[in-house]
Amino acid sequence: MRKHLLYTLALAGLVATPLQAQPVFQDGVLTDPAGITLYVFDKDQPGKSNCQGACLQAWPAYTAGTGSGKLPEVGRLPGDGAQQWTWNKLPLYYFAGDAKPGDRTGDGSGGTWHVVKGSAAAPATGVTPAYKY
Repeated sequence: MRKHLLYTLALAGLVATPLQAQPVFQDGVLTDPAGITLYVFDKDQPGKSNCQGACLQAWPAYTAGTGSGKLPEVGRLPGDGAQQWTWNKLPLYYFAGDAKPGDRTGDGSGGTWHVVKGSAAAPATGVTPAYKY
């Protein structure tokens, strides 16, 4: 439990910094460069996050540093201050319940949170949002 708490605090410090490198595919899912799984939220709209307040405590935003995404599906959510990385225009998030790189415990949470499946060679998302891109 203590190890999980320390990791959660380290993850919170990591996502509080607005200089995160672009997402990459590792082990079949989209992650940050350290291997921490990234998620999309079905209630978001292309170019707009609907996760605020307590939602952002459980699902911290994956904020963007400088540079653009190397994958065509990777972009940034426009706005003031720190920008959020996106996948096919959907904002990307961490899950506070993931304890280490490779964890995917948030996948399917509430029926609305999903990992992005694919690979660097063939980045095809396994996410099926309610709308079309």
